[in-house]
Amino acid sequence: MSDTEAKPDAPAKKKGKLPKIIMLGVGALALVGGGVGAGLYAAGSGLIGGKTKAEATGPRLVPKSEQKRPGDGKDEGGHGGGESAEAKPAENHGMPTPAGEGGDRYASNYYAMEKDFTANLQDSVHFLQVGIAISTPYDDTVIRNIKTNDIAVRSAVLMTLGDTSEDQVFSSQGKEVLAKRLAAAINKVLKEKEGFGGVGNVYFTNFVVQ
Repeated sequence: MSDTEAKPDAPAKKKGKLPKIIMLGVGALALVGGGVGAGLYAAGSGLIGGKTKAEATGPRLVPKSEQKRPGDGKDEGGHGGGESAEAKPAENHGMPTPAGEGGDRYASNYYAMEKDFTANLQDSVHFLQVGIAISTPYDDTVIRNIKTNDIAVRSAVLMTLGDTSEDQVFSSQGKEVLAKRLAAAINKVLKEKEGFGGVGNVYFTNFVVQ
């Protein structure tokens, strides 16, 4: 009797294994599907096997070879360089660019500020009236930033002129120092407002002491 009772139990054990096998198969498919999905996501986002490049943001240095010239119809703010697909990422904040053979390595993008600036000289009965233009080795982003923050930039220029002594404006060396101070003042405003300076030099288009 013991032998006949043991036989019906055998099919029951086999049936009990089927749900386990099915569950294991479903789990394996889920793992494979998840792995494929993760791989597609990583490839699409450029993490693996992707050739997509992250878009550069902010001002870009413009190579000398791509400097814009007057009359090319592409000038926005001045008479210098413009944006380029091959332009190198920004590397400094308003510092002079390294010079190469035959001149600067990067183009000079010029922008003459509208209206002259007039301010009283420090401890003097005379006042100074100047017109200024800036140059930047970066694209038109810097010029757009200056235009956007025109009021703050003009205020910084006027305060810098007001801190200038009479002795400084009557010598070439003093004027050079003043130009550097103005560039630093403008860059300070741009960094505060936009997070980036970019002004390399300031030039005087008009300079009168009365």
